[in-house]
Amino acid sequence: MKAHDGMYIDGAWRPAAGTGTIQVTNPADESLLATVPAGGPEDIEAAVRAARAALPGWAATAPAERAARLEVLQGILADRREEMAETVTAELGSPLTLSRKVHAAVPIAVCGSYAELAAEYAFEQETGNSRVLREPVGVVGAITPWNYPLHQIVAKAAPALAAGCTMVLKPPEDTPLVAQLFAEAVHEAGVPAGVFNLVTGLGPVAGQALAEHEGVDLLSFTGSTAVGRRVGALAAAGVKRVALELGGKSANVILPGADLAKAVKVGVANVMSNSGQTCSAWTRMLVDAERYDEAVRLAAEAAAKYVTGDPLDEATRVGPVVNAKQRERVTGYIRRGQEEGARLVVGGAEPPEGHGRGHYVRPTVFADVTPEMTIAQEEIFGPVLSVLEYQDTEDALRIANGTVYGLAGAVWSEDEAEAVAFARRMETGQVDINGGRFNPLAPFGGYKQSGVGRELGVHGLEEYLQTKSLQL
Repeated sequence: MKAHDGMYIDGAWRPAAGTGTIQVTNPADESLLATVPAGGPEDIEAAVRAARAALPGWAATAPAERAARLEVLQGILADRREEMAETVTAELGSPLTLSRKVHAAVPIAVCGSYAELAAEYAFEQETGNSRVLREPVGVVGAITPWNYPLHQIVAKAAPALAAGCTMVLKPPEDTPLVAQLFAEAVHEAGVPAGVFNLVTGLGPVAGQALAEHEGVDLLSFTGSTAVGRRVGALAAAGVKRVALELGGKSANVILPGADLAKAVKVGVANVMSNSGQTCSAWTRMLVDAERYDEAVRLAAEAAAKYVTGDPLDEATRVGPVVNAKQRERVTGYIRRGQEEGARLVVGGAEPPEGHGRGHYVRPTVFADVTPEMTIAQEEIFGPVLSVLEYQDTEDALRIANGTVYGLAGAVWSEDEAEAVAFARRMETGQVDINGGRFNPLAPFGGYKQSGVGRELGVHGLEEYLQTKSLQL
């Protein structure tokens, strides 16, 4: 597996300041894929300095030129789609079919959407006797997660570059290789030196140095709510703007009369995708009392089809979780669910048969889950579904809104107007109605402790802009 032994700073690969390294392993068989440098404060300093030096020139570049660079970048990502999909599969464990359809394809679409937005967005508008300018916020520090490694990079880098910002990216320790491929693509696209910089390293070292750096104007972080609190506190000390996309415990609400078979099938697929390592996964399925037993049966039958397997096998639907720590976290929650009285209907904490090596977890479904149970309140981040019973729609709404999170969700009804009315009352940032398709132009982000700010589409672009008014 290809890996650089340096950082991408100021338009070139350069040695790290220190000698520390990070081992990147394959979660399917625990083999060593590569090593990358463990950057530290000196590397962050060099990267921020390069970004600040490049900022005036890039900010002054015409939006049409920035759009042209992003269009070229999109083409390069498309040309290298298979390489990037294979890299994500190797370092994350995602089935190759999913890596092609989601991990590689979605970032290509998102990059293209910002090429169009950069060319079309009104960076200046007249209102009364004032001219309102939307200007780049400055140098962006971006810290991205391991679960959708390329998508999360593009969801930050594309709007930042479209806005005229420069940036420093600190990718995750577990999946840094696709970030290096992205840096290569940026270089090939002709983005000027210093506009995009990459420093690999550990979160408590390189990530903290980036969050604290006085030369960073906005910090964009995606990850757990616990780490998000820490990142936000570090940024607040320097009065930095922050964009935080954090955890979730999303509800999949199946209203009476909805197509139960379809709602359950799609709901199970949503939870099992990416081995459950999705912040917006609908991990709580809410069903009315009259149809609860049938829903549990359907969920058990659907989940039983999601057997774990080799990510390179195109028949595999569920690969391993990212590392041993994550496996222990997920199986710990499964045990906790059983201890608190939830009924295990599929799966369990025991390792799947036939996987002597690798960080595999059994796709798991719990029934008889009550809203106060740990597995109904905390983000598990694994292939674990909880099925909860409600008595009426007000009870369903109470349960759906009854966590500290509010990132995503779903509503199913035979009456679309009823579903929309229910969704309006949900305290969450994005709701799918009757299986509505993913839209890369729709804003994505959370209510409550699921975050601050939005990604994707015009709302994602505006996170990287600040406003000035000229009175004429």
